[in-house]
Amino acid sequence: MQTVLEFEKPIVELQQKIEEMRGLSAAGDVDIEDEIQRLEEKLEKLSTKVYSGLSRWQRVQLARHPDRPYTLDYINRMTTRFQELHGDRRFGDDKSIIAGIGVIADKKVAILGHQKGRNTKENVFRNFGMPNPEGYRKALRVMQLAEKFRRSVVCLIDTPGAYPGVGAEERGQAEAIARNLYEMSRLRVPILIIVIGEGASGGALGIGVGDRILMLENTWYSVITPEGCASILYRDASHAEEAAEAMKVTAQDLLDMKIADSIIEEPTGGAHHNPDAAADILNQVILDELNTLEAIDTELLIQRRVEKFSKMGAWEE
Repeated sequence: MQTVLEFEKPIVELQQKIEEMRGLSAAGDVDIEDEIQRLEEKLEKLSTKVYSGLSRWQRVQLARHPDRPYTLDYINRMTTRFQELHGDRRFGDDKSIIAGIGVIADKKVAILGHQKGRNTKENVFRNFGMPNPEGYRKALRVMQLAEKFRRSVVCLIDTPGAYPGVGAEERGQAEAIARNLYEMSRLRVPILIIVIGEGASGGALGIGVGDRILMLENTWYSVITPEGCASILYRDASHAEEAAEAMKVTAQDLLDMKIADSIIEEPTGGAHHNPDAAADILNQVILDELNTLEAIDTELLIQRRVEKFSKMGAWEE
């Protein structure tokens, strides 16, 4: 069943009306092709108007859309071969992080990413896309394997945050994330970071240090979710929309703050309306970015990576 967000309802209603009229026209009862064409033109204008004027909170809603492509959806569409690797060699295998070796066009790469589920059963299996420490350690194991065999790393970010459970803390959640920050900062292969949905807190940053940070058009990235921020500042999570505006969490905001390097355009209406087209766009962007990064001297690449993150933020001494 299709999920329709509140601001999408006028578009969906018009789409349904067009489909009904096409049914009548196909039945041969009446010739209404001119009217259908007029409504299609109206639909195109309405879609452009709605999706080009979205608020920050509406972008957050699109980033969380249950039909939006997840990491495995992109991997299945972009790779000719992919071998998923499991386990951190310490505790177990975290199903909320996908990690493996694959081929995109002619490029052999390591691909990592958060994975959510489509229904309750899948979400429980994937822990709602919230990694445990063993997930970050698995990711690091695969990144170090990529370094050994000189393969670039592609990280796809889509998480509401690292799992805050007692077990996760007992097994070293903070240390696992911190270790990844350190090791990724000096990994001797190109690292491409792409936010494909939600990018929340250390959950995202744990696989988010790289040479280039790209964000799909309808995604968000911040130190905390809008609901979490609202709970702290306003003592009420229902103020999430207000918090999202204050936090400036969208791709355009991150680009303006010089945290994101580029915004990847999505098909009209968001990636969930045309996953194949979204994957084609992402595939080409990845190839273009890796071609550029792989031409840079390793020592210079690491130097620029460290400088990039050192410059983030504003402060006074």
